[in-house]
Amino acid sequence: MFEVLSNETLAPNLHRMTVRAPRIAAARKAGQFVMIRCEQGEERIPLTIGDGDSEAGTITLFIQALGAGTQKIVSRQPGEFLRDVAGPLGMATDIEKWGRVACIGGGVGTAVLFPMAKALADLGNEVTTIIGGRSKPYIILADELAEFSAEVQITTDDGSLGQQGFVTTALQALIDDPERCPEAVFAVGPVPMMRAISELTRPYGIKTLVSLNPIMIDGTGMCGGCRVQVGDEVKFACVDGPEFDAHRVDFASLMDRLTMYREQENSCRLDEQLNASAAR
Repeated sequence: MFEVLSNETLAPNLHRMTVRAPRIAAARKAGQFVMIRCEQGEERIPLTIGDGDSEAGTITLFIQALGAGTQKIVSRQPGEFLRDVAGPLGMATDIEKWGRVACIGGGVGTAVLFPMAKALADLGNEVTTIIGGRSKPYIILADELAEFSAEVQITTDDGSLGQQGFVTTALQALIDDPERCPEAVFAVGPVPMMRAISELTRPYGIKTLVSLNPIMIDGTGMCGGCRVQVGDEVKFACVDGPEFDAHRVDFASLMDRLTMYREQENSCRLDEQLNASAAR
């Protein structure tokens, strides 16, 4: 059992939770994740380890509460427990001394980006962080990222905070400036955003890595649900990733896989709503 120590709301449907997990805190590296179950027999939910404190024996998770599983996780309050927290899983971020690096997060992807950007900065890279969201309430961790970023840029769809537009506009401005053009780009967020970034950087030959979150069941490569076409190979995001060379990812097939169970998801969501109504 793993004790919940804190649980705060950062944005609509987005929570930051601190959990006591000493072994995971001691072993985790940037980019890795855990699989969580609230109770025995329930579904496993993959969540990136946003931060950790090896001395305190804690890990920090950022949870977007959209389905029944994640909603149940964020319902846990300090002093309550999670049944299983397995990890750290996945390959750690390939942290190198690139020089100038652009770290780009969209929506909840900003939380996944946080440990990567921090690790890159700790190694001496000059990190420019670009955060995008629909509107001001969906922009998270800007102050925390500013602590180690040379610059933090914010874009919102509606212009309610920062520059109106998309993260690609801000990235293009960086690329066009010889003194700020990044040697590497790390991107985490919605698949269309990561695809657009990949297509933007491709003509310039800029190394671009994306963190993928496809359908995942066991987190150990057994189920094959998280397979991703990378070049002429099939990779499993849970054991080979979750980070891949963006210029080799088949984003079209990835988007198809992400939507292939939408009908079943909608049916389950309707059942949940009906059951909740009947319980009142």
